[in-house]
Amino acid sequence: MQTVRLSNGVEMPILGYGVYQVTPEECERCVSDALSMGYRMVDTAQAYANEEGVGNAVKKSGIPREELFLVTKVWISNAGYEKAKASIDESLRKLQTDYIDLLLIHQPFNDYYGTYRAMEEAYKAGKLRAIGVSNFYPDRFIDLAEFCGIKPMVNQVETHVFNQQRQPQEIMKEYGTQIMSWGLFAEGRNDFFTNPVLKAIGEKYGKSVAQTALRFLIQRDVVVIPKSTHKERMEQNLDVFDFFLSAEDMATIGKLDKGESLFFSHYAPESVKWLTSFGKD
Repeated sequence: MQTVRLSNGVEMPILGYGVYQVTPEECERCVSDALSMGYRMVDTAQAYANEEGVGNAVKKSGIPREELFLVTKVWISNAGYEKAKASIDESLRKLQTDYIDLLLIHQPFNDYYGTYRAMEEAYKAGKLRAIGVSNFYPDRFIDLAEFCGIKPMVNQVETHVFNQQRQPQEIMKEYGTQIMSWGLFAEGRNDFFTNPVLKAIGEKYGKSVAQTALRFLIQRDVVVIPKSTHKERMEQNLDVFDFFLSAEDMATIGKLDKGESLFFSHYAPESVKWLTSFGKD
């Protein structure tokens, strides 16, 4: 598996398996299938309510822990030093592991400075191998990066052919931060899976629209975590390392960029109210 090297030297697979919207009931089976096919990174979150399923699958897989890369995220309702500190231990318990390879702040809301201090402390204690953020737009990302002790090693943001995050990626590079994608298939929006540009380019290489889109991001050094509950698709999503898009094809796909979210804006008051309502006591 191709890897990227984080700013602290940790090697992270460039492709992993995501479990967003995988039900707790299905999660163990899906992660077990993914691991059996060769996936070695799994991306979950406290808010997904399926960390235990990931932990069960990992434990039963028999794969040495050091060969795996587990990612999870602290949710808004667990923000602040004390709550975040407790939630990290809870995630470790659910994942049935002594350490988490990468822990992210899930959203840039509530007391994320307190959360990050708890993460820095857990990192120094060896509970976390790497720390970072998710959904931090350049303004909040720069603000945190300028005033924290340990620069975020990863920022996971909506990244796909229609929202390519080119300028934010350059800003992340200034701070030694690796970009990671969520929503890489745009959840099918904008007629993603029938896009004529992706289809035509994919046919040249004998690859699907999804495989072409994955390859495009990988060649831009974007970490990707495709999700599927079907074994056949899991296998296809992993089969993207035997071809290379030409510079011309990369430029053609680059023109699909709209430079804006297909989902919601973290600047919109309605979006912020919606996100912050989850998990409140």
